[in-house]
Amino acid sequence: MRASLSRQLLGWQLVIIFVLLASIAVFSVAQSDSAFRATEGRRMLSVAEDLAATNGVRVNLAEPYSRDLLPIFAESARSLSGADHVIIADGRGTVLTSPDPGQRGHPLPLGESTVLAGKAWVGEVDDNGVGSLVAHVPVIGDDARIIGIVAAGRETPDVLQGVREAPQNPLALLAFATVLGIAGSVLLARRVKRQTLGLEPQEITRLVEHREALLHGIREGVLGVDQQNRITLVNDQARALLSLPDDAVGRPIDELGLNDRARDVLTGRADGVDQIVLRRGRVVVLNRVPISSVGAVVTMRDRTELVDLRRELDANRAVTDTLRAQAHEFSNRLHTISGLIELGEHEELQRYVERVNHTRQQWHDEVTARVGDASTAALLIAKASLAAERGVGLRLHEGARLGEVDEQLSSDLVTVLGNLVDNALDALEGGGAERWIEVDLRHDDEVTVVVRDSGPGVAPEIVEEVFRHGFTTKAARGGDRGLGLALTRQICRRRGGSVRVSNERGAVFTARLGAAR
Repeated sequence: MRASLSRQLLGWQLVIIFVLLASIAVFSVAQSDSAFRATEGRRMLSVAEDLAATNGVRVNLAEPYSRDLLPIFAESARSLSGADHVIIADGRGTVLTSPDPGQRGHPLPLGESTVLAGKAWVGEVDDNGVGSLVAHVPVIGDDARIIGIVAAGRETPDVLQGVREAPQNPLALLAFATVLGIAGSVLLARRVKRQTLGLEPQEITRLVEHREALLHGIREGVLGVDQQNRITLVNDQARALLSLPDDAVGRPIDELGLNDRARDVLTGRADGVDQIVLRRGRVVVLNRVPISSVGAVVTMRDRTELVDLRRELDANRAVTDTLRAQAHEFSNRLHTISGLIELGEHEELQRYVERVNHTRQQWHDEVTARVGDASTAALLIAKASLAAERGVGLRLHEGARLGEVDEQLSSDLVTVLGNLVDNALDALEGGGAERWIEVDLRHDDEVTVVVRDSGPGVAPEIVEEVFRHGFTTKAARGGDRGLGLALTRQICRRRGGSVRVSNERGAVFTARLGAAR
């Protein structure tokens, strides 16, 4: 997760401080080392020259058998000068006297020294891993030959010692720190400017305020999710459409109690334009737009009223189709009656009229006798005419019974029964010679609706899919999607019931609706 702007600023300021301190330390060490080499080099050279010019040293070096006083001269020079070591060697470079007894009799470390050529030299020599600043001065005998070497030196300080011994120069350090701090601040300001797209803090504040006003002012729902499918923002309309809790921001989508369809669309598992989701009596259309490296934004619209209007339109269309079917049926019968009159078949005409009246009155009497709810009875009578026009027989089960129900249950029952009968009619299109639909109604503690048909049935792999994604029987056969079965399940669940489908010589849809909502 990316750190906040305040944490980034703090981190970069700390980086600048650490770089500043490190630079000052390096500058101090470099300055201390330079001062050490200049000052101590001159001092060690003076010590070595003074000792090399001492008459006693020259006499003792000239006499090979009289060198007992050399350690006294060397130690005296070391103690008076403050050098770490003063060494006297013979003309070949063999150490004669040294603070380290183990060094006596061994060659003097010369490094790049020019002392054997008769020239004084100041430089750094590495002696067994220990660096020292050393001055080498030759001792010249009476015959102008090199009879010895005097070496005076000090160990070079380490980094911490160099910082501690750095010469105090406040103006130089202050100037250096100022330049480095200004450069770091300018680079940090440019980086922050790029991250905020060139906006000033006041402009960012106004932008956030405008965004909040825009999100909560529009009538469409807007919901943002991150790459871990956690909600990052949600406006009031989206909260109302999806019935989200007040603490939804920051919580994963899977913890909000949404149905499978809603979770699939919000997380991107179900993609596409205008995805339909049913949520607590609402029909919501969702569109998800992915945003790289951020997550996604989901916009949603409430189509409940539009679906209700569409349902009313479908009901009106069903009534129109029924009236058209009845008009077509009446027209055919009138033509039959007119033909019988012209042929003078009055007895046949009388028997035909009685047979027609008996058939219609028998279905009417059967429905009204078994179905106590007027709206449901009217629906069955209307659907019978529509089924007859399509060559499908509509019948009631032997044990079908329905008593009187309240107005709300009657409305839900008409919707469920109408959807299931229409679904069965669609499934029987283009079927065989024997096509029929059987309706069974039972009224106990709950109302049970069973619609059977003689069609091909529902494929087992989409038994649950037809309800979850709103398929009709046409969708199961490759047609368009619909909302009939999905709305049927929604109504049944809202009333504490259920709906399922099975296959028994055709499709069998069983819907249960609780008597109380």
